[in-house]
Amino acid sequence: MTSVVAVVGTLLGSLATHYFQRRNRADAERFARNERLRQERVSAYTTFGGALVNLRRAHIDRWFAEHAQRGGDPESLRYETYRLRTSALEALFRVQLVTESTELIALGQQAIDDVDLLTSDLPAEDLPSARDVAKASIFGFVEAARKHVDVA
Repeated sequence: MTSVVAVVGTLLGSLATHYFQRRNRADAERFARNERLRQERVSAYTTFGGALVNLRRAHIDRWFAEHAQRGGDPESLRYETYRLRTSALEALFRVQLVTESTELIALGQQAIDDVDLLTSDLPAEDLPSARDVAKASIFGFVEAARKHVDVA
């Protein structure tokens, strides 16, 4: 009888150990998956924010090159602006892939649209407010994105 109790106890202990190890492994895998997604989101959001800042700077550089004859060839700056806009759109596509938030995607698109208002044909009196609107949109996106990154 003692040996039967010992065998049953051993089997129950083995089953309990197996159950807890399986649960711990599933928890660890879930944590790792969530951490990878968090890292991917941080990377996507910061890349997009940086791309917007670079695009804004290129628009402003182009505006000053054409209106104030300062710094650079307007034609090469035009191509640089196109290149940076493409980079910003690619970064927005990445944001769209890693977030479920339609609000965040809309803020990202709005930020690109606001930065694109800094065209070379913008009147000089409108430039300061357009710069401020673009900057506020970029920072608004980043602030909203911060709320979508799980920091646990």
